[in-house]
Amino acid sequence: MGHHHHHDKDKAAAAGGVDWRKEEKHHKHMEQLAKLGAAAAGAYAMHEKHQSKKDPDHARSHRVKEEIAAGSAGFAIHEHHKKKEAKKHSHHHHH
Repeated sequence: MGHHHHHDKDKAAAAGGVDWRKEEKHHKHMEQLAKLGAAAAGAYAMHEKHQSKKDPDHARSHRVKEEIAAGSAGFAIHEHHKKKEAKKHSHHHHH
């Protein structure tokens, strides 16, 4: 039979702990997705800003859409901080 290295994870789960390496990986993935979303939202925000200048009758609507799109960058920042926190815990618990 092969030897599996799940004992650390099993101990953490049994003690109600957190698998910080898994947390770090999760938040890294979410941060990457958030960056892609923020890039797309940024492009959309720039488009709406351009539309507000081009279409003054609907400028307010375009500015609102621009603001909403620009706000999505906050999620990328949130995930970046969560990833850093998980990484700090991961290194702390394994040294």
